Amino acid sequence: MIITAIDEKWTFRRGYLDSITMMEADPGVDIDLPHDGMISTPVSEDAPAGVDSGFFTGGLSSYTKHVFIPEEWKDSCVGLKFDGVMMNATVDINGSRVGICHNGYAPFYIDLTDHVTFGEENRITVNVNTSMQPNSRWYTGSGLYRGAFLCHSPKVHIVSDGIYVCTKEVADGYAFLEALVEVQNSGLGNRMAEVELSLFTEDAGELAASVKRVIYVGRGETETARMNLTVKDPLLWDAEAPGLYRVKAVVRDLGQYTTHFVPDDEITSDEAETLFGIRTISADPVRGLLINGKSVKLKGGCLHHDNGLLGSVSLYSAEERKIKKLKSAGFNAIRTAHNPPSSALIEACDRLGMYVFDEAFDAWNIGKRGGDYHQFFEADWEKDLTAFVKRDRIHPSVIMWSTGNEIPERGGLGGGYGRATKLAEKIRSLDGSRLISNGICSLWSGLDDKLAVGQNQAQNAGDGLKSTLQETVTEPFTNGLDVVGYNYMEDIYERDHEMYPERVILGSENFPKEIGFRWPMVEKLPYVIGDFTWTAWDYIGEAGIGKAAYVDPDDPNAPKNPWDLMPQQTSYYPWRLANDADFDITGNMLPQGAYRSVVWGSDRTHLYSMHPDTFGKKEIVGMWGFPYVLKNWNYEGYEDSPTELVVFSHAEEVEVFVNGESIGRKPVSSDRPMPCSVRFETVYRAGEVIAVSYSSGKEISRDALVTTGAPAAVRIVPEKECMRADGHDLMYIGLEVVDAEGRIVPDAEVMLKASVSGEGYLAGFGSANPITEEDYTDCDAMTYRGRAMLIVRSGYESGTCKVEVSSDSFETVSTEFSVG
Repeated sequence: MIITAIDEKWTFRRGYLDSITMMEADPGVDIDLPHDGMISTPVSEDAPAGVDSGFFTGGLSSYTKHVFIPEEWKDSCVGLKFDGVMMNATVDINGSRVGICHNGYAPFYIDLTDHVTFGEENRITVNVNTSMQPNSRWYTGSGLYRGAFLCHSPKVHIVSDGIYVCTKEVADGYAFLEALVEVQNSGLGNRMAEVELSLFTEDAGELAASVKRVIYVGRGETETARMNLTVKDPLLWDAEAPGLYRVKAVVRDLGQYTTHFVPDDEITSDEAETLFGIRTISADPVRGLLINGKSVKLKGGCLHHDNGLLGSVSLYSAEERKIKKLKSAGFNAIRTAHNPPSSALIEACDRLGMYVFDEAFDAWNIGKRGGDYHQFFEADWEKDLTAFVKRDRIHPSVIMWSTGNEIPERGGLGGGYGRATKLAEKIRSLDGSRLISNGICSLWSGLDDKLAVGQNQAQNAGDGLKSTLQETVTEPFTNGLDVVGYNYMEDIYERDHEMYPERVILGSENFPKEIGFRWPMVEKLPYVIGDFTWTAWDYIGEAGIGKAAYVDPDDPNAPKNPWDLMPQQTSYYPWRLANDADFDITGNMLPQGAYRSVVWGSDRTHLYSMHPDTFGKKEIVGMWGFPYVLKNWNYEGYEDSPTELVVFSHAEEVEVFVNGESIGRKPVSSDRPMPCSVRFETVYRAGEVIAVSYSSGKEISRDALVTTGAPAAVRIVPEKECMRADGHDLMYIGLEVVDAEGRIVPDAEVMLKASVSGEGYLAGFGSANPITEEDYTDCDAMTYRGRAMLIVRSGYESGTCKVEVSSDSFETVSTEFSVG
């Protein structure tokens, strides 16, 4: 099957398109895919989804492209492939409905063979509908945000995502593989086909193994060729050394079978390729998780699907950049919360070495929001789950499936027990080589009216964990799971091990601020295979779920506990971002990320300050929040005011110097609530603060804060030297407000204006400010904490691209780079 991206030059329109008359009345705008039709819309205080969507509003929109289908394709097959369309997508060809997909994340394929006109241009129109708000608990975006592909193949061909290879065993210098290739016969006669499968090293292209088999494929049927391969001295794949192969399948249509084989004079063939890695996976309560026979603890982070300033657009460049940064901070695993990810993200994980906990659903038949997928689950779950698993099951980065997250049916409501087993068995029928899990939470929901009486129904409240109701109610739900995911239930790991000694536990979602005292337990308990923080990378929606408040203890109106900081009560318009992550939406590591890296063993020292206004106040950190520490020593007007310094360190002791004078040397805390940290009280005086970490009396590392001068210029920092002219490449360009000595001014707020000319265009422009009304697609942005980010997307022509950034206060800065 020849698969060609057809992302260049679609016409985008607001509203539903159902006739050529409407096309003539509204010329629309030309765009390239992938595209998010929501991110450029204005936010609104009365948005129906409110904080869930970051105050964005959904709607109806359409995408249209005219595609020429050659006359010579007349005796072959034609199709469209989508990696995910947001959402309730209908696909029309020349005005005729040919397909529909409600799920905004599931891949799907549509056979166009009987609908297109050969030798002519054919109109493709995709209508999307995100108007049933709220339709999600987070920002979804809208439209063809993962691109579109035109597929062409002979009548006897490999089906879309029809190659599957898994590792049965690695022993004695050999890898023993099992392979399946699905072959479809769309012709009129019964056919004999030869299927050849070859394995090549990805880097050198050397043949590692090859096998052939002849199969019979009946008229209008699909048959699976089953083969075994043996690879000598195999390259293994894991997160530390992601050795990759490329699998190539060739199907040759040999001829017709009537009552005997009749060979054709001319043999047609079809080909397909995909990445693959050799590795084994197992888990048990004694040895934990084993990858290639080696013990692994998952240092995980949950990820939503959006890409910040790009909205929901998924491009390989964006996903690769994200995974590289997460690996640099110590992560070795991601959870695709709470939906099938893009194929671009999975490829980045394959190539860079990142384990993937691949999730299918956030809701089954019982919904979480009125407009979410629960409306279509009963009719569509098997189709969508099958497409998702078949797409991802070849990829070595995917080590575990999740059938869902915090499913309301976990207590048995709505046939939940049977459904849980059915989903797990469906996955197992498609892929028996990976672990299956589900992110189960406490019973703050999921009980009938009788049992719900007296339960704390605050999201992920742990009050109900004091009894064993949790275990008895959810035990039938875990039937079929290889690993039981625990969301925010670390306190019952050891109790549950006593109750279920054969159970393997995964911390599938956990409060970010608690990693310091939770991680040692994960390392200690062999039956606990890892921890996934909520969340690794900031995202749009669930606005303000991560907060910290500093209040007067005597203020009767002040928040009293972390639950008082939940978004519905405190995230007023225009809160946009969740503000709960290790990295902000522009890719800068936040203090939370620095702290986690230290807990995981980094020997770096990280020094932060608290704003003087917080001194003496009661600190209340939301459950998904983190202390409000800053990389800042610019507090003009607060001279001699008391403040706190906070140091994250894995060393034994830390000494802090303010303007060259020691203010003390303290042991690093090993106790709750924040092991690997230490606090110092001082008074603010402009200058320099240095924190030095020591173990066994020797300096390990140091960090500093410095009072900068006034903003003097904007510095432009491209992250690479050139872009590919493929319409999909990205150039991330950091913008930093600096003083006369080139130091970033951490409290600078400067309005910037950007222009992009040449063979590229502005794809995103903004900052990590969680509270904003900015349009990330226009040319204006305000810096936040001295920084902003501009993203340029390449066009399809080679040449140069120039970016200029101006402000009212400073000279215009620019950069120019090649596109080719």
